[in-house]
Amino acid sequence: MKAPIANLADFTALEPFFRIIEQGLDGLIEPGHFFDLLAEDIAVDFVITVPGYPRHIEGRSAVAELYRPYGTTIVLDRCFDLTVHHDATTGVVVLEYASEGHVVGTGHRYANRYISVLTLRDGEIAHWRDYLDPIAVFDALGWPPH
Repeated sequence: MKAPIANLADFTALEPFFRIIEQGLDGLIEPGHFFDLLAEDIAVDFVITVPGYPRHIEGRSAVAELYRPYGTTIVLDRCFDLTVHHDATTGVVVLEYASEGHVVGTGHRYANRYISVLTLRDGEIAHWRDYLDPIAVFDALGWPPH
């Protein structure tokens, strides 16, 4: 049995993200909260990301701790435009989706598009490769300053 992720209320800013991932995997693995879908030994690679963000992390609890402070910077208002590609032979699921939200300190709008390549093993996500538009993050955060 997996150890519970403490203080799920810390992740409120990511609820739309959690829901779209759960929706994209509906019928492919057992339903549950986003963190319940992750294998204890999950490996996550952030292939296209922003400076200062890790390129690779391992473990379900490491994912939670990476995401825990998200709401201090950006709050997602919605995730939408989901497309799911599933290869049952390899267990790979590709999710394409978009998000909209706002920057906490300034109220600036944030919008991005993502591709998440998930490898399923024994009914859980064992590997995750993530791609996003870093320029959208820079624009929302006002980086570099003018």
